[in-house]
Amino acid sequence: MKQMKRHFLLCKEYKCHILIADGPLDKTALADDVGSEEDLYEDFRSSNHRYGHPGGGGEQLAINELISDGSVVYAEALWDHVTMDDQELGFKAGDVIEVMDATNKEWWWGRILDSEGWFPASFVRLRVNQDEPMEDYPLKVEGGKEDDSSSGTHRFGMGQTTKDQMRTNVINEIISTERDYIKHLKDICEGYIKQCRKRADMFTEEQLKTIFGNIEDIYRCQKKFVKALEKKFNKDHPHLSEVGSCFLEYQTEFQIYSEYCNNHPNACMELSRLTKVNKYVYFFEACRLLQKMIDISLDGFLLTPVQKICKYPLQLAELLKYTNPQHRDFKDVEAALNAMKNVAQLINERKRRLENIDKIAQWQSSIEDWEGEDVLVRSSELIYSGELTKISHPQAKSQQRMFFLFDHQLVCCKKDLLRRDILYYKSRINMDDMEIVDVEDGKDKDFNLSVKNAFKLHCQDTEEVHLFCAKKPEQKQRWLKAFENERRQVQLDQETGFSITEVQKKQAMLNASKQHHTGKPKAVTRPYYDFLMRQKHPTLPTTLPQQQVFMLAEPKRKPSNFWQNISRLTPFRK
Repeated sequence: MKQMKRHFLLCKEYKCHILIADGPLDKTALADDVGSEEDLYEDFRSSNHRYGHPGGGGEQLAINELISDGSVVYAEALWDHVTMDDQELGFKAGDVIEVMDATNKEWWWGRILDSEGWFPASFVRLRVNQDEPMEDYPLKVEGGKEDDSSSGTHRFGMGQTTKDQMRTNVINEIISTERDYIKHLKDICEGYIKQCRKRADMFTEEQLKTIFGNIEDIYRCQKKFVKALEKKFNKDHPHLSEVGSCFLEYQTEFQIYSEYCNNHPNACMELSRLTKVNKYVYFFEACRLLQKMIDISLDGFLLTPVQKICKYPLQLAELLKYTNPQHRDFKDVEAALNAMKNVAQLINERKRRLENIDKIAQWQSSIEDWEGEDVLVRSSELIYSGELTKISHPQAKSQQRMFFLFDHQLVCCKKDLLRRDILYYKSRINMDDMEIVDVEDGKDKDFNLSVKNAFKLHCQDTEEVHLFCAKKPEQKQRWLKAFENERRQVQLDQETGFSITEVQKKQAMLNASKQHHTGKPKAVTRPYYDFLMRQKHPTLPTTLPQQQVFMLAEPKRKPSNFWQNISRLTPFRK
């Protein structure tokens, strides 16, 4: 009986319960009558209605009931959660977390091995097969197979093995969540976009494109995808369903999520700007009620496609785990898992890059005597940094300088003679025009110098040549590798269409400028990540210190936090 109750409660995660006011709504009349919308605005004003907050209570109540009954509840991470607070639980996408407290709908308390802490509920999904032993799980995810000697050989119910039943559970989850997702996308397109287009006085097409991105294209794609899944679904024996081929067939179409995820931070900022005006707050809430959608605000709905594309690898990994190698679907599921991992990895990388632009802006604000355009005008990633000896012209003096290699450019700075932690801007080199030349130890003909651990940057168009010398051979090799990585990063960004908007660049520089002038340590402003965190800090239980759970503040300022910023930005170590 307890297992039946457990299964029923956990199913709540995969079904959307729509909250509808008493009595039917005449949707057509309301949608076409602008006056009735204005009446709704007044009703909301008079009732002090708070703009709907993302998140629902059904899943939360179910989890807490299970935990209070003594059951163990596991969740899988959709995204990496990097933390700078000792009360938070850090994890990587795919990690399994034991949920110990879900009383707060946005931040849950969980455990991984010996570590416990708070983590954002929106970063995880509940595991479908909760009864699987935890100690077996990580090994099975890695290998994608289950040992024949495990519980998979036991019988379950009507002649099915446990493994067959587990596969049935995963197949049912894939089909069920896909149907719910289609309903979700339909509600956004018909409930919001359709209504917004009727109000040319409130929205331009450009604004709608910014807020909703290409979600209508995603809706059309997902409708075809769910039909393909339905055809492969074996209703009588779900564990025999062969769905792997569907993911392979649509893996190219799923690339449209890349555009949506790249635009998503812009949508967050535009929505944040609009919802400072009550008229827009009430309008979006009216759209939600007219479409009879669950009590989640628009920004919460728009996050779902980002979460969905990151959930596919976890679902496929679990499906592969319960698929025998002899199953006709095994090879397709294995290939589909790899394909969807690549898509999710690209999205995670873009999220990380967008978070980095604030740190780059702060780095620039710490450099004295900065000249020319901001780093963010052309760059969004610090590839490598370190000291080199530079010679720009024959017979010129050698100069010891600090160099920072970003995508598209190499920035040169000079250390202060007394305060070695203070840097002065000196110059920059456009890497798009440069060829890297490895120089052998000995006499260099161009500069008429004996060199060691040297390389050159050569511009074929202008014949401009820069000679650099590292102190040690291994440092030279790291620089040569870094230059290769810089070109690879630029090419990848061109292929995937990665870019940072002017609004994002300006906001990052503005935030950095404010922090630099006040001299006070402030939280790093990361609009996209803040949005994912629901832009809210929960109140912790009284048994714990009352403090802000999610802290992204820089360490308290010493004479300079310059090197701390750099160590976070670059993947290399000197």
